[in-house]
Amino acid sequence: MSPREAIILAGGKAERLGDAARNKPKPLVPIGGRPLIAYQIARLRAAGVERVLVSCALGTGELFARELTGLDVEIVPVEEPESLGRGGGIRFTARRCTSKGPIFAQNGDELLDIDLSVFADAHRASGALATIAVAPLVSPFGIVELDESGFVSGFTEDAPRLPHWVNVGLYVLEREALEYFPNRGDHERTTFPVLAREHKLFAFRHDGTWLTINTPKQLRLAEEFVSTHPEWLP
Repeated sequence: MSPREAIILAGGKAERLGDAARNKPKPLVPIGGRPLIAYQIARLRAAGVERVLVSCALGTGELFARELTGLDVEIVPVEEPESLGRGGGIRFTARRCTSKGPIFAQNGDELLDIDLSVFADAHRASGALATIAVAPLVSPFGIVELDESGFVSGFTEDAPRLPHWVNVGLYVLEREALEYFPNRGDHERTTFPVLAREHKLFAFRHDGTWLTINTPKQLRLAEEFVSTHPEWLP
């Protein structure tokens, strides 16, 4: 069974988006006429999530509540009293969870086509305290291949995949895992390295769509993607 609650980190100010943000927090920036976060909530709802806690900046809770009506889940804006960092934001917001089981948590500026039910099943089967979704690291540049003597032996173009994986900002967290999260700071620098050393952190490999929205160019790419994938509309 998938988690019934989820946390979305939505405190981003969209500074790098400039005017394209329309003076809104990044997760509320419209894509295809809908807030970015609405696509995430639609996928969570399809996986059985009934309650979404939106970790947001002080003074923005009412805005999120107003813009996220009609999505067929309970929306609970949780304003941070001050900037707590992503890890601190998750821990602070998790205090408002009402379920006893695991929860989903994710960044508010990503579009992913991960089947969340399959993701949750993989987490449960692993026995880990936390599971992170990872995607292949793709080089933005072509690769020059060298032989042992230093001569060029070939070229690899067209966004080659590198032998590494990247955290895409989507997690399943057991309640015990939340005790590892800092009150302030980034969980990727604190919590996850500790869980990894204790062999309690599992990775779910994702080879599908992963769009992160930080710049006007990335926003345009997301707009183009949604326009050609109407099934993504919430």
